[in-house]
Amino acid sequence: MSLSSVKRWGKRVIGYPETNVPVASTVEYSSRIFQNPVQRLHDYVLSLFPIITWIGKYNLGWFTGDLIAGLTVGIVLVPQGMSYALIATLPAEYGLYSSFVGVLIYCFFATSKDVSIGPVAVMSLTVSQIIKHVDGKHPGEWQGPEIATTLAFITGFIVLGIGLLRLGWLVEFIPAPAVSGFMTGSAINIAVGQVPGLMGISGFDTRAATYKVAINTLKGLPRTTLDAAWGLTGLVCLYLIRYFCTYMTRKFPRRQRLFFFISVLRNAFVIVTLTIAAWLYCRHRKSKSGKYPIKLLLTVPAGFKHVGQPHIDKKLLTALAPELPVATIILLLEHIAISKSFGRLNGYKINPNQELIAIGVTNTVGSCFSAYPATGSFSRSALKSKSGVRTPLAGVITAIVVITALYGLTSAFFWIPSAGLSAIIIHAVADLVASPSQVYSFWRVSPLEFVIWAAAVLVTVFSTIEDGIYTSICTSLFLLLVRIAHPRGSFLGKAVVQEETSDSKEQREVFLPLSRGGIISPDIKIVPPAPGVLVYRFEESYLYPNCSIVNSVLVDYVRENMRRGKDMSQVKLRDRPWNDPSPRHGGAEAERAANEAKPDLHAVVLDFSTVSHLDVTATQALIDTRNEIERWTDHPVEFHFATVLSPWIRRALIAGGFGTGIPAVKTRDIAAVVPYRDGAEEIKGFERDDLESGDIKKRRLGSESPPPAQEGYTNLISSDTPFFHVDLHSAVRAAEAGLNRRT
Repeated sequence: MSLSSVKRWGKRVIGYPETNVPVASTVEYSSRIFQNPVQRLHDYVLSLFPIITWIGKYNLGWFTGDLIAGLTVGIVLVPQGMSYALIATLPAEYGLYSSFVGVLIYCFFATSKDVSIGPVAVMSLTVSQIIKHVDGKHPGEWQGPEIATTLAFITGFIVLGIGLLRLGWLVEFIPAPAVSGFMTGSAINIAVGQVPGLMGISGFDTRAATYKVAINTLKGLPRTTLDAAWGLTGLVCLYLIRYFCTYMTRKFPRRQRLFFFISVLRNAFVIVTLTIAAWLYCRHRKSKSGKYPIKLLLTVPAGFKHVGQPHIDKKLLTALAPELPVATIILLLEHIAISKSFGRLNGYKINPNQELIAIGVTNTVGSCFSAYPATGSFSRSALKSKSGVRTPLAGVITAIVVITALYGLTSAFFWIPSAGLSAIIIHAVADLVASPSQVYSFWRVSPLEFVIWAAAVLVTVFSTIEDGIYTSICTSLFLLLVRIAHPRGSFLGKAVVQEETSDSKEQREVFLPLSRGGIISPDIKIVPPAPGVLVYRFEESYLYPNCSIVNSVLVDYVRENMRRGKDMSQVKLRDRPWNDPSPRHGGAEAERAANEAKPDLHAVVLDFSTVSHLDVTATQALIDTRNEIERWTDHPVEFHFATVLSPWIRRALIAGGFGTGIPAVKTRDIAAVVPYRDGAEEIKGFERDDLESGDIKKRRLGSESPPPAQEGYTNLISSDTPFFHVDLHSAVRAAEAGLNRRT
């Protein structure tokens, strides 16, 4: 049996990374993990405060970009923060508290320069539903702000713990279509829930399921009040200004930045205009009962009125417990999705664990300012990015804008019409709805993931946002488990391809699926490997959820296409196993002829190039596969492994008796549920003591020992494991060479 070799370069071997010991060492692995613990601890602590890495290089050019972006986001954040607080059924000032703490604290822990932390529509809707749930179970025991502040503290603490433990990879189990689905459903839910406020319609629960709110809104259209004059006017103006600026940007591209900032200021312009109009109309029309003709925001207390240590009621924690999972998922999922998106867009990499630490600290500290849960906002982050932000320090500028409004503009907030805030909310959340082209792309790429998206949207619309999130997560995990448990793989054959270069034409062999798979041209001639050799390629990792299916595929293929070693036509029916299909009456000769026409299996070549993990259960399944195949052939079969890249996989295979070329004990178990201790069946001509002695050079399948490498070269694979090969071509050549020697 030949081994591939590679030319030496000094003392270094260029080629497959192999040492004298062909398996991974747990001692070596542990020593690498615990190497230089003091330095690792120092790096970990330093990573908690990314601001240290860039604040020393801060300059005037960066400050200019941060100043513009910070002021721009602040102008948008003030009306949005108050609007989102109303969605959460909280007084408007709590939106400003969350806005201030979010943008201020985040800059010290951020790995994203673009993300803007603060109140968001989806989280605000969730807070309102949690307040409704707790108040329904315990009516009158706690006020909404107390529930929201406690929720911010607990969810912030949970997310902080996830970040410190470096468990941010858990977010990766939720795919983009699932996130888009519940975001779209939530945006539709919020927009529909704001239409009654936009039109001045009341008399029903706007926090009910979306379809119920839509039906009740249509029924209530005859009750539309004067508020609609402010709400509809504001919504129309917001879209007119946006479309006008987009049109002018295309027509005058040199004025693009000017029209961008005009478009950005549309929220502030509309809310100021509506507030002045409301003041002019309502200032002399106060009724004797103290009501105004339209619904106004009314008094917003100036400054921080509730600063201090949060009071955490144990009974309240018990009441909140069922709602914590959905709030925590939204808190971390929305933020990570947004920060990753802007990292890809602007060419930098975020640290998910550090981002979780950032929003965890933000919400934990925010509870001391009576803030409710805050996370990353898509619309404000996009605005911040387009405004030319340079560093996370822009958040400090935004915080200054918010605190200025909180202390200096609250008297003007009195006259803000509620319908105008509803218009701003509808305009903001409309951007969260997935566009038709994006939804169609889900369908084109993966129809199953389109189903996940559609399920998340429909459940959110016809039930609640909580059910929508759980639906999207559960369906995504179910699809993942199905894909893992039903691995793809294919039996391979050879085809000759011709490659043309500038100098010559070269022909070489490639391995392609015998089934063609629908993408290989029927004009290509695929030749099966030599009779008696099977080549199978794994397309997934080989793990406990899928190993039994792979076992069935290999064994069933061998039974259908390879010769049975024992002539069962000569075995009496009463001596056959109960599960062995017997020939029909008079069909023994036909059975023997059909069996003799099949090739005798000599070797199985397994392509492990895509296998990155191999666990105990899968190794046991591979042993079972070998035992079942050898029971069918009635003689030992060589198992060759191509492109085993991981030393841990080599370690597992050798532990399972593979790679060495020694016939293994048929009843060998490494993962026996009920250990079999009465001895093991011995292979004819091979003693059990030889197998357990550890001398893997005694007797091998095949012929003589591998030849040594030529002078100036070294073997790519250890001579102790000649059945591991550097690539598929060498594995097939070795299997076919063994077949030729045998015949």
